[in-house]
Amino acid sequence: MHLVRDALPEARDPAVLRIICVGNSWRSDDAAGLAVARQLRAAPDDRAEIVEQEGEPTALIDSLEHVDAAWIVDAVSSGAEAGTVHRIDAVEQELPSGLFGASTHHLGIADAVELARALGKLPGRLIVYGIEGKSFHAGNDLTPAVAASVERVVESLRAEVAELARRT
Repeated sequence: MHLVRDALPEARDPAVLRIICVGNSWRSDDAAGLAVARQLRAAPDDRAEIVEQEGEPTALIDSLEHVDAAWIVDAVSSGAEAGTVHRIDAVEQELPSGLFGASTHHLGIADAVELARALGKLPGRLIVYGIEGKSFHAGNDLTPAVAASVERVVESLRAEVAELARRT
């Protein structure tokens, strides 16, 4: 009877992986996250969903729901050298508000992530990449240092997604 009832192991749904790329395409280096999304889509990898998000950071809370792992990519302005890439495991620690706090909206990325944490809506894995910008003035071109960092973050994301997908 056991072989009839449990003949095959239960199929496991693949992990839901999401990369959320945040930015403003009209404010120069503030579009770094969106540039990451576009490069990821240029050579698609079906293991992770790519989401471009412009607008209110509180929409991140919805984007973090119902996923096993997520990555957020955004431009930051902390005073570090332009092109510096910050990588933070947001499950293990709070996001430094001095790094991710600046926003043209009411709440910044750090606020949205911490609100999601308080509401119990963080995924089991959440990595946040901040690309240090130089120019946040009107314009639609990235500065050279930020453009180079976008390439590095794309490579890192591809490697992290592949590693996580391999383990699940």
